[in-house]
Amino acid sequence: MHQVFFVLSQVIPVTRILITAFEPYEHWQQNASWLTLCDLTRWYDGELELVTRRYPAQLARMAEMLCKDLQGDFPLAIHLGQAPEATAIELETVGVNRREDGGKIINDGPDGYRTSLPLQSCVDYLCEAGIPCKVSSSARTNLCNAAFYLSQHYSRIFGMRTQSVFVHLPLAPGQAAQEAEPPASMSTPMTSAAVAMIMQSLVGNDHRLTA
Repeated sequence: MHQVFFVLSQVIPVTRILITAFEPYEHWQQNASWLTLCDLTRWYDGELELVTRRYPAQLARMAEMLCKDLQGDFPLAIHLGQAPEATAIELETVGVNRREDGGKIINDGPDGYRTSLPLQSCVDYLCEAGIPCKVSSSARTNLCNAAFYLSQHYSRIFGMRTQSVFVHLPLAPGQAAQEAEPPASMSTPMTSAAVAMIMQSLVGNDHRLTA
């Protein structure tokens, strides 16, 4: 079956960024994405205005909140989520129109959206700083993928200028330590520093987002 993927691209000034994270879900008592966002807001004192949100682990409610938040017409939206199996920070390239149950997120929506943001430059920047990072071509089919897909979909259908990126984060050490077989983890100060570096890499010194 032929699949249709949209690529959104433009050059826009950036002064405000929407950064989102998720609440705990399933057996997790914390969520690495929210821990990271809270830590970032404690120390970030750069020139960008960070507008932060915590989304519920429920598709309909998350979609409603995201749609409302994007009405702020942010140049850039950075969506954070935890990936318990991740061994490095993962920058997602594609959000697909697929729910966990196999159905579509948007019945008449395109098969997917592929970001045109320069993610490899972000990866190179982080790796040079000693932070494990890679580009990923699968945001999976859970809420993380849905947030990434919907962020790009809403931007297109409502004529917004927002460009989106989804960042999957490894578990925080405290989370990993609670597992019977502790998986890979990354400290919260490192993940929050990584998010700040991703912002810097995408926005650039002249506060313009180029893709």
